[in-house]
Amino acid sequence: QVRLVESGGGLVEPGGSLRLSCTASERVSGSYTMGWFRQAPGKEREFVAAFRRHGGTTTYYGDSVKGRFTISRDDAKNSVYLQMNSLKSEDTAVYTCALGMRLITSSVRNGGAYAYWGQGTQVTVSA
Repeated sequence: QVRLVESGGGLVEPGGSLRLSCTASERVSGSYTMGWFRQAPGKEREFVAAFRRHGGTTTYYGDSVKGRFTISRDDAKNSVYLQMNSLKSEDTAVYTCALGMRLITSSVRNGGAYAYWGQGTQVTVSA
């Protein structure tokens, strides 16, 4: 059972930056996807970004964060990172990382396709 632990959340002013980290309890190999999702109070879970390794690598972003957020992966540390820039109040949510094995492209944005989830970290963007 792979455990995922997020860190890096907090309070930031609009326009600021935060970097989230997600570390897996063991090395993940083969074809896998590590993604970030977020959920604000009263709203549905939203896809944020994903890093898919499938021989090559592909990154995916939700429309609302494209151009502001960057996902990256460090295999040596079993970690995936989400660099969030130009934060807005509407980015306020609990951010959770997830791991899915052998996902196809059409499943990357679907939270139901991921088998492992972290506990989440709160990001609050407010003046």
